[in-house]
Amino acid sequence: MALNTNKVLKKYYSIKEVSEMLEIPESTLRYWEKEFKEISPKKNAKGIRHYTVDDIEQIKKVNFLVKEKSLTIKGAKTRMKDNPQKTTDTHDVVERLKKIREELVAILGELDATPPCGQPL
Repeated sequence: MALNTNKVLKKYYSIKEVSEMLEIPESTLRYWEKEFKEISPKKNAKGIRHYTVDDIEQIKKVNFLVKEKSLTIKGAKTRMKDNPQKTTDTHDVVERLKKIREELVAILGELDATPPCGQPL
C-alpha cells in the first residue's frame, strides 16, 4: 500500500498500515520511534499510535539511511541531526529516480509487447 497522492490523504495511519505501506516490521517502527526524535506518532489514551504523513516521511528518511545507505542507527541519527536538509534532498532525489525507473521499465514492457512495424497485431 502506498500513499495515494491522487486522493485526499488520511490524517492518521495505524502502525499496521505504515508497516504494510513501507514494508517495515512494526517492531522496527517502534524501535525507531524510541531512537529518532523526528518520529513521534500521536498516541491515544490506550497507547495506540497514529502516524501522520510527516511521521511517515521521517520514517522513509530513516529507512533510506539505514537500509539503502547502510548507516548504523548512530550514523543515521547524526546525519539527520547534523544535516537534515541534505538528507531530505538526497532521499527525494532517490525516490524520484526510483519512480522514473519504474516508468521506464513499464514503457520497455509495452514496447516488448508491441509487434514490429509492418506485422499484424
